[in-house]
Amino acid sequence: MSNIVIIGTQWGDEGKGKIVDLLAEYADTVVRFQGGNNAGHTMVVNGEQFISHLVPSGILQGKTCIIGNGLVVDPAVLIEEIDYLQNKGVQVHHDNLKISERAHVIMPWHKQMDVARENAIGDKKIGTTGRGIGPCYEDKASRRGIRFSDLLDSDVFEEMVRENLKEKNFILENFHSEPGINPDDVIREYTSYAARLKPYVENISETLDRQLKSGSRILFEGAQGTHLDIDHGTYPFVTSSICVSSNAASGSGLGPRSLTDILGIVKAYTTRVGAGPFPTELFDDIGNRIQKKGAEFGATTGRKRRCGWLDMVILNNAVRLNSLTGLVITKLDVLGGLDELKICLGYDYNGNKLDYFPTSLKVLAQCTPIYETLPGWPEDISGIRTYDELPANTKSYLKRIEELSAVPIDIISVGPGRDETIVLNNPFKR
Repeated sequence: MSNIVIIGTQWGDEGKGKIVDLLAEYADTVVRFQGGNNAGHTMVVNGEQFISHLVPSGILQGKTCIIGNGLVVDPAVLIEEIDYLQNKGVQVHHDNLKISERAHVIMPWHKQMDVARENAIGDKKIGTTGRGIGPCYEDKASRRGIRFSDLLDSDVFEEMVRENLKEKNFILENFHSEPGINPDDVIREYTSYAARLKPYVENISETLDRQLKSGSRILFEGAQGTHLDIDHGTYPFVTSSICVSSNAASGSGLGPRSLTDILGIVKAYTTRVGAGPFPTELFDDIGNRIQKKGAEFGATTGRKRRCGWLDMVILNNAVRLNSLTGLVITKLDVLGGLDELKICLGYDYNGNKLDYFPTSLKVLAQCTPIYETLPGWPEDISGIRTYDELPANTKSYLKRIEELSAVPIDIISVGPGRDETIVLNNPFKR
């Protein structure tokens, strides 16, 4: 039985939401296992756009959707998203949406601290979304976090809020010159959230174990991308969670032997939101053209994405870190109309070729990409639905990606719609 992990191979925004929505048709359960509402997945179904930040994309297919223990959850945002989906006619209820009792809760002080810190460092901003993700993970690691199991116990929750705010208010008021937070207001607000979300909360590890034993097929939905991983990304310009495939097990409460296939989502070019190194970034008309044609704006922040050529150094880094079994190429249609395309094969560092991604940002800043040039194609491929119909130069570009990564391409996306897809190998049908 296939249990498939969807992973972003670049810096996020690769189009994971569409692919999760597409493959959810063949799954019984879809699990989100890390991150928070700092990620956004955009799906287009029958011409209508849906954006989710916490609820797994499989909800549009009517599947059981699970928010795992590896997430940090803003309950106000989750409730707003549930209401948003219900108002758009999507069935969302406690039978098909479940929250791990071990998932951590984003509190008001997390968001206030997040924004205050970013404002304090001026030009050295990391590019946080200001949604409290990092500070919540900090409290989780320092054993001060509040989990959903705590939120649902009114006595425990009140004690934890008051204890936390002794420290948080001191820091906010005395270090950041920010107003303190009234614990009574927090307790009152979050008590209402607890009442609304209580039916959704359960022991997700036990739930998933029962599903596996009954033969259910599970799809694990990653957020962000490999190079935003807290350990393996371009630290400190990263997110605060573990984005690589191994966390699909830990972040959902299953053992690693439960994972059978790992699909890496690869945008046909490279993008990045916010600050941080980006070796193949384009600052010319081609970069602007890709940005506009690809509508490259963050689904969560609305920020313009930086655009550049496909970088095989970071893709091969993702292949190794995630044990990828297949690739999904997205936004291939955006490259149509360019006379030539470039693929980065490695980096030039002081006259030496690097074919690996350096840990030191100082070294990375001195790297220049080594490119291979391929012919482009003038055709609009957005209406194509079979591989054979693709232009010869498009096929050559795809074959070169397979050769350089040594991983087969399973799916090709030529537009945002669910139907704008060429499926070469459905991993649920292997």
